[in-house]
Amino acid sequence: MTSFVDRRREVAETKRVLRRRRLVTVTGVAGVGKTRLVLRVAAQLCEVFPDGVWLVELAGLTDDKLLPETVADALGIQDQSARSTVDTLFGYLGDKQLLLVLDNCEHLVDTSAVLADALLGAAPGLRILATSRQALGTTSECLLEVPPFPMPDLGWATRPSKSYAAVRLFAERAATALPGFRVDATNYEIVAQICHRLDGIPLAIELAAVRVRAMPIHQMLARLGDYFEYLAEGSRVSAPRLQTLRTAIDWSFDLCTREEQLLWARASVFADGFDVDAAEAVCSGQGVARQAILDLVAGLVDKSILIRLDHGDQARYRMPEPIRQYGQERLILPCQQAALLARHRDHYRHLVQDATREWLGPNELEGLARLRREHANIRAALEFCLTTPGEAQAGLEIAATPWTFWILTGSHREGRRWLNQALKLSQEPSSARANALWVGGWLALQQADTAAGRSMAQESRALAQRLRDESALAHATRISGMAAFYQNHLLRAVTLLEDALAHHHAIGDPAGVWIALLQLTVATAVLGDPEGAVTFGEECLALSETRAHLSRSWALWSLGFAKWLTGDRQQTSRLTREAIRLGHQLGNQWGIAHSLEILAWTAAADGDNEHAARLLGAAHKIWESVGTPTATLRHLAPSHAQCVKRARQALGNDKFAATFHQGTHLTLDEAIKAVI
Repeated sequence: MTSFVDRRREVAETKRVLRRRRLVTVTGVAGVGKTRLVLRVAAQLCEVFPDGVWLVELAGLTDDKLLPETVADALGIQDQSARSTVDTLFGYLGDKQLLLVLDNCEHLVDTSAVLADALLGAAPGLRILATSRQALGTTSECLLEVPPFPMPDLGWATRPSKSYAAVRLFAERAATALPGFRVDATNYEIVAQICHRLDGIPLAIELAAVRVRAMPIHQMLARLGDYFEYLAEGSRVSAPRLQTLRTAIDWSFDLCTREEQLLWARASVFADGFDVDAAEAVCSGQGVARQAILDLVAGLVDKSILIRLDHGDQARYRMPEPIRQYGQERLILPCQQAALLARHRDHYRHLVQDATREWLGPNELEGLARLRREHANIRAALEFCLTTPGEAQAGLEIAATPWTFWILTGSHREGRRWLNQALKLSQEPSSARANALWVGGWLALQQADTAAGRSMAQESRALAQRLRDESALAHATRISGMAAFYQNHLLRAVTLLEDALAHHHAIGDPAGVWIALLQLTVATAVLGDPEGAVTFGEECLALSETRAHLSRSWALWSLGFAKWLTGDRQQTSRLTREAIRLGHQLGNQWGIAHSLEILAWTAAADGDNEHAARLLGAAHKIWESVGTPTATLRHLAPSHAQCVKRARQALGNDKFAATFHQGTHLTLDEAIKAVI
């Protein structure tokens, strides 16, 4: 949102070194501008890497075990298999020419080093650009240190010059805070002294520059000088430049109002940013009125404590990492931290519940997008629950509620990890445990871990019956039905799914009814009852609002599948194309692969065998990327085999193989564009 000042030499050097070395770590003291520099470099290299430049932001990640998942999420990988995330990354990156930017590695140095080394070994075309306050320490690493901004010699500071980046940064940020401000012969010497006092550290200069709105710069210099002398002794930071930044932040903190200071400290509990609703829920009370939050946030944005980030019509706010860490230090009393973290947990528990309730409605897409934006905060809430005595039950609720999120974003492995931890910590009988078991069972089945899925579903059913929890019982019965389906016990699967459907109807659970109908559509179709499948599919589609894009896309696909088995190719094609058109907005790769597969069948049946082979290749690439072996897709197997046989006979082995190979090189967008 603000201009990029200078760093031409550092940008050129980083790009030059990246051409020769595959791992470059940009180091430097806090606040020196490492992130801004690598983002500048990355933006200029987008055309150099055919497979893109990808940013992985690590400041909000506290659990190093989730580093591979965070990288996979940034790359858009939706792997639902049971293989490790590292193996998934190996497979995905193996043939890519790609730049991966790992920002803020200093608190994950060892894990970042191990992962970077492993990925570079598996992917010859990969390059990694990292930022860290210290070296990662790998043998292949090349270090580039970002120095503070150059400053004018104080002996010549009466002669204005715009060639010094420190002065130019001060001038630009001050002019933003106070329109009309400019550095000239009357104030150049004072500005130069301020920059020297701040050791040319960009973040410190920015914090000072925005104060021109509140005080003349000669007064700023005097107060800043006094403050530095006052805090010079006994500083907790020994390195001179770290001490400079620390003192500049101290100074900025003390110039804030008492309410701004409280909000600054309290907002430091957020991971990877927050919105105003979250700030009001978590940070208000005890000296900060809820109705004052918006103005206080605006005040901290004006003072460069918060950075505003716009997501469509939604504004989010983040703190630069040194400022967030400073805020955490200001939460001195453990009881203060515990109370804030509990409020943070409650806010995000309500958020996942609200987003889940949006399913089948016009806001389901926004609900899932909100969960994606708040992924780091949801993780932080879960970590609090699973590391704080007495909070494991809340962890069960938070981990189990957003089951659509874990599935639709391909985060099966992470969802299972949280659920398994919470189930181990909270073993007393409860509805939360019953729900966590069926959700964990469903995620396990999606990863082809049928034994675990069946076992968890059975335990959930038994507990739900004991507790007389009809909702959990209905879902657990449904998951038991899907376990039977995956084991090819089709009659038992349909019986259990019909039982679950009746339970969901009885308790008035439209989301449960919808998914039971969806799964019955597929199960009855595979069982050999396409007319019954169409009936279930039409009921499922009728439950999905026309504005509920994701749930409607799945209903359209299942009905299209049933129509295919009745021989109605025209309806199959229409329904499936509409499913892709609606479903691609969240990048639901599993659903897109299903739809491309069916459209390949219709193309072959209509005699367009080249198009069919190309679509089969595109679908195959997605199946591989999401970790779904096609051998496990029993519901697709007969029609898939028939399509391959028909296209291969029409084209010949060589042409079929070449056309199929073309399809595997289509991007997701290109594959979608080919059919809608």
